[in-house]
Amino acid sequence: MNNAQGERSTHIGLRWERATSHRFHGFFRSDQGGPLFAQIQPFLPYLSTPLSDRQRKWLLPPEDGSDSSKGNAAHNPMPETILLIEDEEDVSDLIRYHLRKAQFRVLSARDGAEGIETAMEQRPDAVVLDIMMPRFNGFEVAKKLKADPLTEPIPILFLSAKGEAESRIKGLELGADDYLSKPFSPRELVLRIQSLLRRKRTSSTPETITAGPLILDRATLKVTLDGTRLDLTATEFKLLSLLVDKEGTIQTRESLHQEIWGYSPSVDTRTADTHIRRLREKLGKYAPILQTVRGEGYRFVSTAREP
Repeated sequence: MNNAQGERSTHIGLRWERATSHRFHGFFRSDQGGPLFAQIQPFLPYLSTPLSDRQRKWLLPPEDGSDSSKGNAAHNPMPETILLIEDEEDVSDLIRYHLRKAQFRVLSARDGAEGIETAMEQRPDAVVLDIMMPRFNGFEVAKKLKADPLTEPIPILFLSAKGEAESRIKGLELGADDYLSKPFSPRELVLRIQSLLRRKRTSSTPETITAGPLILDRATLKVTLDGTRLDLTATEFKLLSLLVDKEGTIQTRESLHQEIWGYSPSVDTRTADTHIRRLREKLGKYAPILQTVRGEGYRFVSTAREP
């Protein structure tokens, strides 16, 4: 690209960013280090008119949160589900885009009544909730969800242009777990949701678990095998605990890297394989409880023994 082309592209990009900021009423701000127009680039050709169903199908990932272009559908059979209750169509489209990009399954509701009904029927893993909506505002929705034993444990994140301290306090008093004011960064929203889900998983996980010959104490990071304590590193404990929690379920190398080390490897790496090998060495005759599924990953089977 020559200098003239580069300047022209930059000029067009800045014009798009200004136009898009106006289109979205200032609800979104750019992430640090990245222009706003880069976040919403897929939507730019359609900003002058509402998106058609065909355009949404082309722009947005599938409803189940999978991304066929990455070939990961087999590796993520049960993505966590987020219920988005937001009446602004443009805002809803963009939030759903970023949530699906983060491999979440997304359910949508356009008003409070529909949101309550969907939450009761689907029991999502978390709710992103606007305040100013028809047919029950966000505060009323939160109150109803927290009053029902079936939906009370579901984390709620308020997302609203009402950023005053009084509104934030009211939302938290109603049982919301987090509150994010508009304008906001879509990346920050995704990170906050991921944090809520981690806290939910931790709070619902027992501190001590027995699996076959193993006893794991999450409070002290101690593991005993047939009454004998194993000397594990913190990472080895975390890896073993994850496999035990999901006993019988295949955990791919990609999912292990994401859960344990916090990243998805872009190249082939043996990090997970190396730690599994070390765990097997420490398990001795019980090493077969960590099974290799060829071409897939690993799984924990507490009843497996050496032949």
